[in-house]
Amino acid sequence: MNRPPSRPGKNKNVEQGKIFVFSAVSGAGKTTLLNHLKDSVPGLVYSISATTRRPRTGERNGVHYFFLTEDAFTRKRDAGEFAEWQTVHGHLYGTPKKFVDDVISSGRHIIMDIDVYGKKKFDAVYPGAVGILVLPPSLSIVEQRLRGRGTDDEPTIRLRLENARKEMAFAEKEGKYEHRIINDDLERAKNAVLELVRKYLDP
Repeated sequence: MNRPPSRPGKNKNVEQGKIFVFSAVSGAGKTTLLNHLKDSVPGLVYSISATTRRPRTGERNGVHYFFLTEDAFTRKRDAGEFAEWQTVHGHLYGTPKKFVDDVISSGRHIIMDIDVYGKKKFDAVYPGAVGILVLPPSLSIVEQRLRGRGTDDEPTIRLRLENARKEMAFAEKEGKYEHRIINDDLERAKNAVLELVRKYLDP
């Protein structure tokens, strides 16, 4: 069974919590599955990322994100404080190691939402994390879902589809995912995610 690595200076008498990393392409339905998981399994901690983008209406620092200036983010990045970081749409995003360490050292379990590229970087720091790849039935279904949202113009949809192809290929070739869940039926996928996580928590 996969276990997160022990980190120096943490609570040695408390069993380390588990880390679950979910990755998926746009349109695979990952957000819906994670929301169901959070609602169904009390006590799971959802990872909070750091970002340099400005807060949106209703977002709070330390709850939705850790909002940082670009200078502050860069200092933390250069000091090795992020398990992984990336530039997305012109803004910096990263996973603070301290937040992850504090959660698992207290015996609580954490769920992460990291794309396939960030997952590879994250694994270098937390090789015991459980990787779960959420896949769409096909790219044509992804296209249907993206168009059904009605939020993106045609160039954006085309870009997302091309990115989805690249991400799926990268995940298959270089990703470390112990589990793959195909979201061809939402209720079945919800049950599959819930059953999978519960097996790790109650072996």
